[in-house]
Amino acid sequence: MYGLQKGKGSDYEIVQAQLGKGQDITFDFTVQLKETKGSTPMLTGPYVQGPAGNRFVYIVIGSYARQIAARWSGRLKVPLSDTTSQIIGSEEGIAFWYSIVPCRTEDGKPVFATVKPFKGWFRGKHSDQAGA
Repeated sequence: MYGLQKGKGSDYEIVQAQLGKGQDITFDFTVQLKETKGSTPMLTGPYVQGPAGNRFVYIVIGSYARQIAARWSGRLKVPLSDTTSQIIGSEEGIAFWYSIVPCRTEDGKPVFATVKPFKGWFRGKHSDQAGA
């Protein structure tokens, strides 16, 4: 079971929980840009974790996603650190950002901790999702 962590610490909600069945899974969420004095705006919101300059989202796995009798338990940390400058510099008409993250090791076990190597976030337009 995989889910998106909403909230911080041990008092979090699991949203969009779904079983990993060997196919791609998708999580949709919104982040906000908070203006700061004299520095780059900061990503915030209920899904955003970590200190300024090192933001990320958690994908919870197994019992962390409230799966009963789960074989695995943990979290996958997906970095947001470079996203702020990409959003600020994006052209008009950009509707969403996406990332493709490997969630299984070569031997089929879930990936835990920080995604490595992380290929980053990519810009997309709603027209890119036509037929999806």
